[in-house]
Amino acid sequence: MGRGGATKDRSDGPERKCISTGEVQPKFGLVRFVVGPDQQVVPDILGKLPGRGIYVAADRDAIELAVKKKLFTRAAKQQVNVPEGLADEVEKQLARRVVDLISLQRKGGRAVAGYEKVKSWLQSEEAEVLIQASDGSGRGKSKLSTPHYGHYIGWLTADELGLAFGRQTVIHGALASGGLTLRVVEEAQRLKGVRKNETGKGQSKG
Repeated sequence: MGRGGATKDRSDGPERKCISTGEVQPKFGLVRFVVGPDQQVVPDILGKLPGRGIYVAADRDAIELAVKKKLFTRAAKQQVNVPEGLADEVEKQLARRVVDLISLQRKGGRAVAGYEKVKSWLQSEEAEVLIQASDGSGRGKSKLSTPHYGHYIGWLTADELGLAFGRQTVIHGALASGGLTLRVVEEAQRLKGVRKNETGKGQSKG
């Protein structure tokens, strides 16, 4: 798998139908929503909130279509309140989730940051996932390659990676296999689907 970042096919696990696209797919590629006691639609990123789940593909267009076409009301079979900026809230929560998972991998000794450490892990084939900041310099990032049969995550910012690694900013990171690494890749894929395309915006960092 190359820089596209797609996870390996995983046919196991329960499937759900997206209310926007009508497609049935494994739950890990969808975002679960529930209707709270106040009839407000709430994203359930961890999939643990009580209530009947309403599923939308992890895709910004799909979420915005569900809002525009009032598909949450139809799926819930009742009038519901959809907060403004729902897709933005999903993006924010997914980013936090990915950051937290990477942080846990770091604490477990399965993640490193910094160009030289990442390069060393890649050379020794210890790295399963290469992570690079979306706002890092293209020239610097091009010097490192995605692990063979590994994964690439390139849509977290330097500030977000900094939070994950306990630093101010991070441009290059890597994850070893095992632990929560597959979960990081899956959650990062969901984030990629709902994240606004920031190409060309802002300034690249080192």
